[in-house]
Amino acid sequence: MFETKFAIILREDLALWQKLNVTAFLATGIVGQKPEVIGEAYRDAAGNVYNALSIQPIIVLSADGVTLGNIQRRALEREVRTSLYVDEMFSTGHDAANREVFSRSAPDNAKVAGIAIHAEKKLVDKVTKGAKLHG
Repeated sequence: MFETKFAIILREDLALWQKLNVTAFLATGIVGQKPEVIGEAYRDAAGNVYNALSIQPIIVLSADGVTLGNIQRRALEREVRTSLYVDEMFSTGHDAANREVFSRSAPDNAKVAGIAIHAEKKLVDKVTKGAKLHG
């Protein structure tokens, strides 16, 4: 049905609140880069209007830290722009501080908590190899 896939991969050892936080942040990163993934506003039977949501399912996967590093590397090698959340961002309280601590990370030393990708299905499947359905 969809030619693209929207996937979020979380590090499996995160606390539940961290998984929820990272998922929310990463989803907004994809939407900010690709606003076409958002559909029309929702309207209930009483006529109330609600925010539009993603037009396609968002697949949530999990992986260990090594696999997340491999996913990041494969995305960079294929020049696929992703959303990335690193552990140091848990200790900040606003966007400027997040970007500051993020800027200290490099692909060879990043403590990746999660990564999100939206691209052609086969490409997402190749990049996310090794991740499993989150459960």
